Amino acid sequence: MAYRRTENVVRRLNARHDAIVEAARGVATAGGMAAIQIAPVAARAGVAAGTVYRYFPGKVDLIEALVESVAARELAAMRRAAEAAPGPLSALSAAVVTFAARALRQRRLAWAVTAEPVDADTDMVRQDYRKAVAAEIEARIRAAIDGGHLPEQDARIAAPALLGALLEGLIGPLAPESIDEPAQAREAVRTLALFALCGLGVVDAHARGLVAQASLPEG
Repeated sequence: MAYRRTENVVRRLNARHDAIVEAARGVATAGGMAAIQIAPVAARAGVAAGTVYRYFPGKVDLIEALVESVAARELAAMRRAAEAAPGPLSALSAAVVTFAARALRQRRLAWAVTAEPVDADTDMVRQDYRKAVAAEIEARIRAAIDGGHLPEQDARIAAPALLGALLEGLIGPLAPESIDEPAQAREAVRTLALFALCGLGVVDAHARGLVAQASLPEG
């Protein structure tokens, strides 16, 4: 009986932790990283501010948990799309299209967890997410090179450059606001994916076929 009670307590504690992180996600989605403060997150989660502090001693700890949660979801989505593709080049295209489409669909949140101007401590927390996405893209580039589908190149440089192009072109301050419209969003994702593949050395006609083949995720 004692074991079961302990198990139930752990389950409730984990559920409350997840609810607080999800509340932080909602706050960031609505107002960006600057909006994440303990009081509004607590209110959104339906708990007292003191409860949030018991799980997260400071705001940076809460932001770190949020970024880790976002990273887990986005990387899992990229991997599912890539693993469903028929070959390494198609897998690269699918991963790129999936990341781009999901970032654009959650534009405010994606900007918050990658590039919104923040203090140095918060930016240090976010670097692991950017590195993880770049590493996932790098692995897909390497697989395509090893399979003879891409010309020899330094994937360590190409991957972060590709990620930077996606972020700046789709969600950065220079990205056009009109791409919030569904049809324009789809075209923007395809344009950036095509840009990325051609930049890696895929012949234009083949790149267009790969991008057309990659399905945009639903959510």
